[in-house]
Amino acid sequence: MKQILVATDFSNNASNAMEYAMWLAKTLKLDLCALHAIHPTEGLNNNVYDALFIEDYYAKKRTQLKEWADTYTSKEEFKDVNVITQCDVGFLKSVITRYIDENHVELLVMGVTESSALSGIIATNADVIVSIVNIPTLIVPIESKYSHVPLITLATDYETKFSADDVNAINEMLVAFDSKKLQILYVTEKSDKKHIAVGESRIRDLFKNIELEFNYINDISPLNGIMNFIEENQTDILCLVKHHHNVVYRIFNIDTVNKVMKRTVKAVLVLHE
Repeated sequence: MKQILVATDFSNNASNAMEYAMWLAKTLKLDLCALHAIHPTEGLNNNVYDALFIEDYYAKKRTQLKEWADTYTSKEEFKDVNVITQCDVGFLKSVITRYIDENHVELLVMGVTESSALSGIIATNADVIVSIVNIPTLIVPIESKYSHVPLITLATDYETKFSADDVNAINEMLVAFDSKKLQILYVTEKSDKKHIAVGESRIRDLFKNIELEFNYINDISPLNGIMNFIEENQTDILCLVKHHHNVVYRIFNIDTVNKVMKRTVKAVLVLHE
């Protein structure tokens, strides 16, 4: 069954991400899994528990997760959302990647707190997770709230090679949200008319059934240009495609994606080539 995966450490930012993900699951008609990673030494180092009682400790963690998820499933608006919970022992990135490998996860959702100062286990690992997973990943700052008809902006340097999964993810969201348009934000260090024309044509071929609004950044710093645009144009979800480190992809490498995640108060959907 197709799922949205929500990583939680029971923090406020994880709770905000869960609320956001529950609305997404309802809108996209997907199941949802709340996943908690138990650190390998957790429980063993606790002065109340020792190795003899570690299974009891794990059982209490599973109960805590179930009760946490129940605070959302008990709400009338989410009564139709199928939610499962999963507690696994291991480092966060290993637990997440293992679950994704073994299940049909459409979207990973992670919460972060205020943009300038990440806190919490999930928040401080968000940039690491984005670096290693290969499915669409939605980063939800604690200031970001779900919009039933979000304005979605796709930032691109027109060097982007969109995968079929990327295109499907954006198109499915646009349809589910009944969005009337998709904003395209062209980001470059040096403008080229031919490059723009070719890039726009490719984008139109990918998103044929939606109104496209093309925008262009005129800023010495592409990062500042992106931040100013989303603040001035009421973007709800910013889409970025993570490039690998190389000479060609200077704009949307993982460092830039991480900087955007840490500065914005809007949700960031990180896609992958």
